Amino acid sequence: GHINPAVTFGLFLARKLSLTRALFYMVMQVLGAICGAGVVKGFEGKKRYGDLNGGANFVAPGYTKGDGLGAEIVGTFILVYTVFSATDAKRSARDSHVPVSPLLKINN
Repeated sequence: GHINPAVTFGLFLARKLSLTRALFYMVMQVLGAICGAGVVKGFEGKKRYGDLNGGANFVAPGYTKGDGLGAEIVGTFILVYTVFSATDAKRSARDSHVPVSPLLKINN
């Protein structure tokens, strides 16, 4: 199962999901995110939730919103590429680590 609408959209573009199934998955993924935010708000309480801006991410000082958007685009591409590579039946098991290699370099 995949829980990210970007992965679902990528699978739809690759014709691995029908339009109706992709739309259904994306609607359910968004509804799940909304329910999850409600659960977090319930546990934290209204005041703490508001103080933390609902746990939303923000662009760090010194970066523009365009920089943040660019980082999201690159990160999403790497995620979708990794999922595609890991689930490709034509790849052999010995080279399945290749999509993750750039991530290992970033973290080390």
